[in-house]
Formats: sequence, structure tokens, C-alpha cells
Amino acid sequence: MSKQELEQLNDRALAAWDAHDPDAFADTLAEDVVWYDWTLPEPIHGKAGAKQYFGSWVAAFPDMHTKNVVTLVGDDGIASEIEWTGTNTGPLVMAGAELPPTNKTVTGRGSYIARVRNGKIVEFRAYQDAPGLMMQLGLMPQL
Repeated sequence: MSKQELEQLNDRALAAWDAHDPDAFADTLAEDVVWYDWTLPEPIHGKAGAKQYFGSWVAAFPDMHTKNVVTLVGDDGIASEIEWTGTNTGPLVMAGAELPPTNKTVTGRGSYIARVRNGKIVEFRAYQDAPGLMMQLGLMPQL
């Protein structure tokens, strides 16, 4: 894929988050995608698991909106820093636990690296500012 096509794939994935569209998001993923997120005890394997993960975040923050801060494009991958806002009106699943809604509006930050093969994301590595999010939600003391 060209760098422009990689950027377009990344833009489609972020647009799917903003539209809260799990099918459009899954369309950017390979069937055998592996998703690493340091807030999870184990990686997610497969498109169905990634859709479930996506759905849990949309349920927790149904008004979520993402903003791309910076993106770097390589030969077969994308690295991006994002910022998102949302109000926690649904249960939040994090680190294997389900947390009740706090009804607080937060700004989340994170970055990810996505490796691409044959036009689909085959590996995704997410690095969230989980402590910052937890502090904003009132689930962890401010540092």
C-alpha cells in the first residue's frame, strides 16, 4: 500500500469510532488481527473480539469523539497519537473488570501502532493513558 492508502485506512478507522460503527471499524481489520492493549490481561485475537472491544468503549462513552493529534506513516504501518472526549454514561470494561458509569466527561489520550498487510490491519498495539482516564473518572486519586 502507498503511504496515502495507509493514511486513508487510518482515517476510515478513526471515522468509524466517531460514527460508533463497529462494522465500518471491523472492515479495516484482517480476520486474524491481533490487538494488544496494555489495559487488558491478554491480547484480543480476531475481528470478532476487536468488534466486541470497540462496542464496549462505545457503550461506556456513547458520545465519544476522536481527534487525531499526529500520525506517522511507514512502509507497512501507522503510528498515531489521538485524543478523545466522551461522557461515561455506560459501564466501562477495563483491566478485566466492569466499572459502573460515573457520568463524568473526560478527555482520553493515547497512541497506537498498526501494522498493515493486504490493505487490512493485522496487528494493533494500543497505549492508553489509563491512569489519567481513571483520575478524571474519579476512580483513582489525583496525583
